[in-house]
Amino acid sequence: MRPVALSPENRQAALDAMASTPLDILVIGGGVVGGGAALDAATRGLSVGLVEARDFASGTSSRSSKLMHGGLRYLEMLDFRLVAEALKERGLSLQKLAPHLVREVGFLYPLTHRVWERFYAGSGVALYDAMSKASGYGQDVPLHRHLTRRGARRMMPALRKDALVGALHYYDGQVDDARHTMFLSRTAAAYGAHVASRTRVIDLLREGDRVVGARVKDLESGAEFDVRARQVVNASGVWTDETQSFAGERGQFHVRASKGVHLVVPRDRIRGESGLILRTEKSVLFVIPWGRHWIIGTTDTDWSLSKDHPAASRSDIDYLLDHVNSVLVEPLTHDDVEGVYAGLRPLLAGEDEATSKLSREHAVGTAVKGLVVIAGGKYTTYRVMAKDAVDAAVHGLSTQLDRHAPASVTEDVPLLGAEGYRALWNQRHMIAASSGLGVGRIEHLLHRYGSLIDEVLDLVAERPDLGRPLTGADDYLRAEIVYAASHEGARHLDDAIARRTRISIETFDRGTACAEEVAGLMAGVLGWTDAQRDNEVDHYLKRVAAERESQTMPDDETADAARMGAEDVVPVSTRTTEESSS
Repeated sequence: MRPVALSPENRQAALDAMASTPLDILVIGGGVVGGGAALDAATRGLSVGLVEARDFASGTSSRSSKLMHGGLRYLEMLDFRLVAEALKERGLSLQKLAPHLVREVGFLYPLTHRVWERFYAGSGVALYDAMSKASGYGQDVPLHRHLTRRGARRMMPALRKDALVGALHYYDGQVDDARHTMFLSRTAAAYGAHVASRTRVIDLLREGDRVVGARVKDLESGAEFDVRARQVVNASGVWTDETQSFAGERGQFHVRASKGVHLVVPRDRIRGESGLILRTEKSVLFVIPWGRHWIIGTTDTDWSLSKDHPAASRSDIDYLLDHVNSVLVEPLTHDDVEGVYAGLRPLLAGEDEATSKLSREHAVGTAVKGLVVIAGGKYTTYRVMAKDAVDAAVHGLSTQLDRHAPASVTEDVPLLGAEGYRALWNQRHMIAASSGLGVGRIEHLLHRYGSLIDEVLDLVAERPDLGRPLTGADDYLRAEIVYAASHEGARHLDDAIARRTRISIETFDRGTACAEEVAGLMAGVLGWTDAQRDNEVDHYLKRVAAERESQTMPDDETADAARMGAEDVVPVSTRTTEESSS
């Protein structure tokens, strides 16, 4: 397999191919499940197309808690099958599929009751470890430890003495969700899938009682065309019901959106070397190490407003700060918050009104011939969800193909950047010396690109100015922005600042200070005119202003109204004359 760049040229070639040649499978949705389904189908030898209305991972898959975990709380719900499945997938990603993007992270679980809680919680974590080892992919994950109060506070000095009587320390996995999702789509493209972002499905094609493809619109050019496919997989997450409605049939199940809000604060605001997991009255709260930052989340509330831009309100932020401050020696304030992001979990709708109790199981349905719908689930089990969806599609293909479609092989298919990653990690001091960059910088790049680091360093070798950090966002090199546009499918400023990098949540200015510089770098790759570049910057500044305003609002309704004040970017080339002059 050779790496394929998700370049502007590759995107156009994918659109041309999908418009001209019928596919075996068309996947709708460029989130983690859609990308996983495209990879699964392509590696079975099927012809595949993947369309995403906005950017890869622009919905739920870039707004998670950024954990690859078994879900310790699901043990308490006695959902052993889900936990076992997720722990296997966690281990697969850590050891084989994406070791450059997924790594271990430790968590401290404070105990507040003596004797019985240590036994109760300790038994649960011991079972968690045992299930991990039994999966065959947990060998490298350290076992949990019991700590006294003094030992726990030595690890986390930020904890108040009266907040715990002891603690457990255990390990899970962490992932940069947006980059991981993008890598899935890029790996699928390397295996022959036709992949295109900013391509919206506006209708499904039908012949009699069967779905035979989709009508799509290229949002960059405004062009519309038909994509014919023997099977269509709807992997659109919280948009499942809307996409399914194009078929004119009532689905077998419905998806309910649950809003999860996370805060990002600087690492020095909470003194400690481990993550935290805290019980709340509704669910659990994580405090997660994230480079030079902490991620604090999440909320879990029903959401029925805009799915494109779920908004965090002042009450969401207060909820998170109140709960984390209950255990901290030095409380956090609103001024400590660098970034805020809100995402929607696609849960299978059930009878229970509490979204935290809805199923994280997934379901596959085929209510209409030719249309497979996959919904529910959790980020960690994306590969199993993708496999089940493609299995259902292959079953529908059985009478249409002149050959037998093989079984899924993605358990043994590493993502781009995984092969050779550990060898390069061992050589990081040599790479630093030869590139002229610091060892810390090389480690950061290896965690983001794995063995594709050479492609980024080649840009620096060709243009030394790209080896400089971005102004106001010095964790990232200028070369990373150029690479995002030339190799990783970034089409707009949002894509680069919010997903290919995480500048939008890792800086107090939310990326506004570097927006001009980033736009200038992308313009050189994407061929933007001055007007297009100015349009991108203007849109991004409005987006940040709308998000900031929404986060001062008291409730969901007012926060949503404020956030909707900044619409999605519309490329200058597709605007009407009236829009352009207004």
